[in-house]
Amino acid sequence: MSESPDRTPLTRAFFDRPVLEVAPDLLGRTLVRTSKEGRIELRLTEVEAYAGAIDPGSHAFRGRTARNAVMFGPPGHAYVYFTYGMWHCLNLVCGPEGHASGVLLRAGEILVGAEEARKRRLSARYDTELAKGPARLASALDVALSLNGTDTCAGPDSPLSLLTGTPPPADQVRNGPRTGVGGEGAPHPWRFWIDDDPTVSPYRAHAPRKRTS
Repeated sequence: MSESPDRTPLTRAFFDRPVLEVAPDLLGRTLVRTSKEGRIELRLTEVEAYAGAIDPGSHAFRGRTARNAVMFGPPGHAYVYFTYGMWHCLNLVCGPEGHASGVLLRAGEILVGAEEARKRRLSARYDTELAKGPARLASALDVALSLNGTDTCAGPDSPLSLLTGTPPPADQVRNGPRTGVGGEGAPHPWRFWIDDDPTVSPYRAHAPRKRTS
């Protein structure tokens, strides 16, 4: 990157906005993962918005459950879920408390701590693949269910936090249908990414899972 990213922390007010404002505004921001193994910093390059009760693609569409309870809490918290019995995914809660909207972090560029990320992403051939997709991003940053509910606005001692970073120019931001979302939620163009960035994951349309007898 040609300029040093802004190290100012994002405040709760940043997340306390409609999800379709927050999602594209997260592009270029710096996600910081701090653990006993070290510090990893990642520039967000791809995200998806999920709008709670009005969005059939959202985990919160049918109301509050034990799994999605964090989404109904204060903005700025992390919502982590386990999917297909294999992968974790990291989301950021936004909008007013009780609204249950959130942004899935789909991809990013590792700026600091690539050596540590490679230990968890042994199959990555290039550094651009370390966090190319939501499951890979979570793996590279060692995100698991133990981080569900983490307050990313709690300060530098939080295991997850966000810095202002360097947002891309508006003409470099693209949007389109969300990856793998079917049904009534499929047409929503709520996936946002930085154009031509090599860390952005490939789009895949929804493919219904086949039932086995």
